Amino acid sequence: MSRLPDKILVLDFGSQYTQLIARRIREEQVYSEIQPFDYPLEAIKSFNPKGIILSGGPSSVYEEGAPVTSRELLELGIPILGICYGLQLIALQMGGQVAHSDRREYGPAVIEMVETDALFKGFEATSDEERRVWMSHGDRVEVMPKGFKILAKTANSPVCAIRHTDKPIWGLQFHPEVHHTVSGRMIIKNFVFSICGCHPSWTMQSFVNGSVEKIRETVGEDKVIGAVSGGVDSTVMAALVGKAIGERFYPIFVNNGVLRKNEAQEVVYLYRDILHLNLIYRNATERFLKALKGVKDPEEKRKIIGKTFIDVFVHEAKKIEDVTFLAQGTLYPDVIESVSFKGPSATIKSHHNVGGLPEYMPLKLIEPLRELFKDEVRGVGKVLGLPDSVIGRHPFPGPGLAIRMLDDVTAEKLETLREADAIVTEEIQKGGLYNEIWQVFPVLLPIRTVGVMGDERTYERVIVIRAVNSVDGMTADWVRLPYEMMARLSNRIINEVTGVNRVVYDISSKPPSTIEWE
Repeated sequence: MSRLPDKILVLDFGSQYTQLIARRIREEQVYSEIQPFDYPLEAIKSFNPKGIILSGGPSSVYEEGAPVTSRELLELGIPILGICYGLQLIALQMGGQVAHSDRREYGPAVIEMVETDALFKGFEATSDEERRVWMSHGDRVEVMPKGFKILAKTANSPVCAIRHTDKPIWGLQFHPEVHHTVSGRMIIKNFVFSICGCHPSWTMQSFVNGSVEKIRETVGEDKVIGAVSGGVDSTVMAALVGKAIGERFYPIFVNNGVLRKNEAQEVVYLYRDILHLNLIYRNATERFLKALKGVKDPEEKRKIIGKTFIDVFVHEAKKIEDVTFLAQGTLYPDVIESVSFKGPSATIKSHHNVGGLPEYMPLKLIEPLRELFKDEVRGVGKVLGLPDSVIGRHPFPGPGLAIRMLDDVTAEKLETLREADAIVTEEIQKGGLYNEIWQVFPVLLPIRTVGVMGDERTYERVIVIRAVNSVDGMTADWVRLPYEMMARLSNRIINEVTGVNRVVYDISSKPPSTIEWE
């Protein structure tokens, strides 16, 4: 009988870094899961974690309505690590005092060890640079709770790391999960392995094996449909479901008319000839373009594309008899967003998925990737033997090129943008930069500028090139492309794409800008 994977529970108090905590633990091949700070005590016991981490958060522990866990959590005997706000909450609940500091601490600091401890195993041999940590707090512990001792301090924080002398409870004032904390990975590994006693059993191969078995058990002899786009998430989902139930899975690919050059043909080839799936393909270009005619507002474009997609998808799905399940490529960040302490974030832009199926199609949902982060999905793709061109594919929005033109959508503008996009992709690949960049694409602006081509005055369109690097899309920085590369991109687009006489480069980061323009 196979061993059940060890698990670490992360309780979310609203920190912007909560997802990073879970990711860092999973990087050590240990399963971690995020739940809101008020996750019931009985649910925690049922989850049976080997350790619990209390995240940071923007609140003060004394604020009205500040997030607070049950005091009983600290008496379960399960190893607990409080980070920033988590440390302050532990100190308060255990009888200490927390106060607002006159000297707020944001940014780097160097910790000085006061006592040796399993949490800091290996720090004895580190340099000052390796003991540099990242602080982000306004409150700090002023009076230590009884039964605790100080493990580390900084010039500004006399209480930087603590632990209980008898209970398995630790606290850190800094953030070990961010890369600015140089030896943060060492601290997390010490907590997960030395203190919690976890075994590294969370691998993508084990995930695939378990998922295939679970899908077969859930579906039985029934049929499953799913929407696919050729992107990483939907392709990995389709490959996984196909591996589990074979010909009883029917992926549906709708060509919405706002895809990139040759993309429809490539997706059909991928699913039918490489993955050998029962792909249902529907070219609905005319229908989508008709629905989008004259629409300039980006949110309206998204809603129209989403609704039209649902209509076409349902029409095709109804042709398949006795379907019971719908498979979706939902990822863990989407799940976290709905259960986190902060709740669903403010709508920056609406997302395009299959969540709006009508009530007369009461299908049961299968989301085989809902436990995974994006990098883990790519890992599953490798285990399943998907081509590198699919696994390393840059993100592409569901509404496609429609939201990469800041104007109404027409066949002519789509052709201009497709040709520019093909040149950008080709040159980035030829330059060996494609796998080093998170995302690169052109945007068509709704303006015309004066130019000169040959001896003639022109009044043509403008293309913006956007290239960014990111880990998960939450933050991003613009890529410093070589000037020679920029020159080739500009020359080729202006010379080869009809109706364009100017190319500019976007040098804004996220935040404050978004990755996409709409």
